[in-house]
Amino acid sequence: MFESLTLRLQSVFQKLRGRGTLSKQDVSLAMREIRRALLQADVNFKVVKDFVAQVEQAAIGSDILSGLDPGQQVVKLVHQNLISLLGEKVAKLKVASKPPTIIMLVGLQGSGKTTACAKLARLIKQAHRFPLLVAADIYRPAAIDQLEKLGQQLEIEVFSRGKQDPVKTAQEAVHYAQLKGWDTIIIDTAGRLHINKELMRELKQMKKKVQPTEILLIADAMTGQDAVNIASSFDEQLGIDGVVLTKMDGDARGGAALSIRAVTGKPIKFVGLGEKLEMIEQFHPDRVASRILGMGDVLTFIEKAEQAMSKKEAEELERKLRRDDFTLEDFMGSLKQLKKMGPLEQLLDMIPGMGRLKALKNFEFDESEIVKVEAIISSMTTEERVNSSILNGSRRRRIALGSGTLIQDVNALLKQFAQVRKMMKQMKGRKGSLPAGLRFLGG
Repeated sequence: MFESLTLRLQSVFQKLRGRGTLSKQDVSLAMREIRRALLQADVNFKVVKDFVAQVEQAAIGSDILSGLDPGQQVVKLVHQNLISLLGEKVAKLKVASKPPTIIMLVGLQGSGKTTACAKLARLIKQAHRFPLLVAADIYRPAAIDQLEKLGQQLEIEVFSRGKQDPVKTAQEAVHYAQLKGWDTIIIDTAGRLHINKELMRELKQMKKKVQPTEILLIADAMTGQDAVNIASSFDEQLGIDGVVLTKMDGDARGGAALSIRAVTGKPIKFVGLGEKLEMIEQFHPDRVASRILGMGDVLTFIEKAEQAMSKKEAEELERKLRRDDFTLEDFMGSLKQLKKMGPLEQLLDMIPGMGRLKALKNFEFDESEIVKVEAIISSMTTEERVNSSILNGSRRRRIALGSGTLIQDVNALLKQFAQVRKMMKQMKGRKGSLPAGLRFLGG
């Protein structure tokens, strides 16, 4: 996400690098380009105007910081102001003082509301709470069936009363949760193609009857400023507590994420990054600001790694790396763990500098390559996986034939594996211990 905006901003900063001082003209020219980049990213024009004015005033009124060149100073100021624009602190879900916590999800049709219900329920279940999904969208064809199927995937109960009045269904769900001990209720409400009186009347009535702990708006990031306008309208008429931005993995230019809080005053709480149920992240303003500026997001990368690999697996991997005992079997296992962390394109964007490198070199990562690697290693004997040095020409031909690949593919894999082992050796600390970051990558 934010790839186009990131490249434009980095282009601005590159022009400032290597200069001994910053003149007012330098700052003004840089701010003009930053303004253009933000507007092209579909950020609200008033938000852009205020943002640029704040950065420009701070840049002109500050001295060159010790150890920082002018380009770095502007980056620092832009970064600080981006964090402020995005909300500064993580906006967590509220928890009711007396269970159950009731979360109403609202939004227009096509925003991904039903899938967002399931994604949130999954996160809540992972936090060792007990969510109940409520099917209260009786108007969209198959909405109830969709939620029930998602509930089955997650092994989370779905409360449904078919085509019964949705307000009554929500009330009965709250009573049911109190009887059965569910501590969190997530209500999938009806949407419309546009905001109208009928929709708002129903949502206001439901709000009055069930008294939700939180009302979250599900907004499609790809609609840009329309998402901001929708958020403003829902907040004015219903009162929302936060926003979940969906489809941030698409062609969204980032304008909605950078505008919503400034325009509505409501925080972004989560972002959806794909259709799969695990593709949702809590919104961290500081991390997102770093991603926008091409600084990466190492903390989120580490968190994903911790979820993909158990502590025992991590310790075993670290032991193997210390003893230089990293085999092709381990290599294939690591690739499988990497796949669990999410799309590789998204992971690469979390590594500082990778976003810019990808764009400059027209980099494209074909995830089917991992499937090919797995096929090649699976075609090896146990002895060959443990000791790759015995892989002579005839063995390589047999492996290529067995995996449906070319000998060149087998050779390329073995070359990559040798490079990985060499890199792992270099990453060991002076006293033989692995860097903290690598330990975290294992869990």
